[in-house]
Amino acid sequence: MARVLHRRLLLLAAVSFAVVASLLRPAAAVRPFVLVLSGEDFLKDSAAHPSLPSADSTDDDGWDDFADDSPAADPLLSPSSWVPLLDPASPPLSGDETDSSADALFVAGARAMLSAASDGDDAAFATAAAQIEAAAEAGHPGAQSALAFLTGAGMTRPASRSLAFLLHKFAADAGDLQSKMALAYSYFRQEMYEEAVILYAELAEAALTSSLISKEPPVIEPIRLHSGTEENKEALRKSRGEDDEDFQITEYQAQRGNAANMYKLGLLYYYGLRGLRRDYGKAFHWFSKAVEKGETRALELLGEIYARGAGVERNYTEAYKWLALAAKQQHYSAYNGLGYLYVKGYGVEKKNLTKAKELFELAAENKEAGGHYNLGVLYLKGIGVKRDVIRACNLLLHAVNAGQPKAIYQVAKLFQKGIGLKRNLHMATMLYKSVAERGPWSSLSRWALESYLKGDVGKALLLYSRMADLGYEVAQSNAAWILDRYGDQSICMGESSFCTDMERHLRAHALWWQASEQGNEHAALLIGDAYYYGRGVARDYERAAEAYMHARSQSNAQAIFNLGYMHEHGHGLPLDLHLAKRYYDQAVEVDSAAKLPVMLALTSLWLRKNYADSFLVRFIDSLPEIYPVVNKWVEDVLLDEGNATILTLFACLVTVLYLRERQRRQVAAANPQQPDDVVM
Repeated sequence: MARVLHRRLLLLAAVSFAVVASLLRPAAAVRPFVLVLSGEDFLKDSAAHPSLPSADSTDDDGWDDFADDSPAADPLLSPSSWVPLLDPASPPLSGDETDSSADALFVAGARAMLSAASDGDDAAFATAAAQIEAAAEAGHPGAQSALAFLTGAGMTRPASRSLAFLLHKFAADAGDLQSKMALAYSYFRQEMYEEAVILYAELAEAALTSSLISKEPPVIEPIRLHSGTEENKEALRKSRGEDDEDFQITEYQAQRGNAANMYKLGLLYYYGLRGLRRDYGKAFHWFSKAVEKGETRALELLGEIYARGAGVERNYTEAYKWLALAAKQQHYSAYNGLGYLYVKGYGVEKKNLTKAKELFELAAENKEAGGHYNLGVLYLKGIGVKRDVIRACNLLLHAVNAGQPKAIYQVAKLFQKGIGLKRNLHMATMLYKSVAERGPWSSLSRWALESYLKGDVGKALLLYSRMADLGYEVAQSNAAWILDRYGDQSICMGESSFCTDMERHLRAHALWWQASEQGNEHAALLIGDAYYYGRGVARDYERAAEAYMHARSQSNAQAIFNLGYMHEHGHGLPLDLHLAKRYYDQAVEVDSAAKLPVMLALTSLWLRKNYADSFLVRFIDSLPEIYPVVNKWVEDVLLDEGNATILTLFACLVTVLYLRERQRRQVAAANPQQPDDVVM
């Protein structure tokens, strides 16, 4: 979709046709939230709350009191998962259900569906959907979940949100976690927080126990395919894993003995970053090599690997050795690991809560999120300290704003239970959701990204659409962008065959709207553009203004500029030149890159006020209609070829037209009896 800025261009700056489009670029990612609370959000007498966990409780209702972090069985390896169908290296489906005819139908249908999406074969896709439907009718939860997705999106059948909800409910009741995600998101959108918070709490706990999440990098990186309306080429280049040139340089330098690159390579494999698959064995190898070369930053990671048994046999004695060495080098995050060992009595002579508290305090004093979190747990449950729920809340909030997943989970539970903080189910739901989305089911985004990078856009769209159904904003944005960018290709499955233009527009519009609801400012901007220009929907200036207002609330400079334009022309908003100027000025305050278009806009306002019926004003008013055509010509011809001569000639031509018009008016004013068409 072409970038829209309702730009008014003056003849003296005709060249700005080519350059203004690049001035205002939306952020590539939604801004991270920061949790800010006031004194009114705290409960002063929360210590007496009956649900408060105790240090010696055998049933702590899910409160984390330094329980073992052994990963639970991976939910993705259940018969309901798509991952074994995508990853040949993953373990085969297991369990009694794999022998059933329903499971065989589901597996065959899901595989055929993915293949048909890759091949752009609508007939094969319909056949695959029929197999999935047959398995769903036989009660297979994975098939019910997949059928719910197809029904909600309107693929090979009429779209029906109510039927999709019912199918997800059946699958969720049978234990399908993907359908639980979809149900929780549906409740969340409808502001049914009593229902949403229960599901998201369960999913968040599963995400924490089934994944080794210990630091800020998430299990799966949420890569955006676009930065606004253009492909996010730099981010995509860095996501090509071992095919990326930067990775190859890092690997080459590591192999030649560079300690810093050994450490960096270990991190990439340990967290599965930059398009690489997680490989704890390779991570351990490179961390060990880095330590041999004197890279002290790898000491802590070796300790963590031994403590968790990630790629090696768990050994707390070895963990303590490496963490202690890291602590001596003043790597303060290592204090958290040492404190944990003292709390549990692992790898040390005996438990020592006083020592653990000292270590956590050292970490917190040096701005380590884990230190704040661990101290928060001690004070919340009164482990080795006098219970202080208010202090615990403050410590946990520090960790939340540093992005610590377990702290986010704990604060969500405080909001849900009304312990220390006033009960707030909306806040609890949002926090649980952010943790749940780190769960292992998010690995579908890796396969979607890999498919896109390989040019398999059909499969990428299908997988991103599946994740969009589960409530992932990045997936909603990526799926909508693919629909807009690749709309003329056979990648979108509609009710009966490939999507019609209307089906594609409506599906993209729905996805952009969902992304907008979750804080994607660019999505709201594109919704406004769709209504303003009537792209896929009926032209509606008032709805366009509403969408721009939503984007404006997220400090989007383009949306603010567009609101000024609508006030200047009375499109969907009252004609008000003073208010238009206010919006233009605000656009510059939000983004200094808006200076040139705002300068042109303010000049346009001056012309409109002083020369309302002039040629210039009429020319400016015609630009919104011709802009998409001219913009495409500029991008395809001028910018791609870099033909400055053509651009200069174009500017000169428009300037000559302006000068001729001004000369004609001057002559007409001097000779009022002379016909307008006489050439002087």
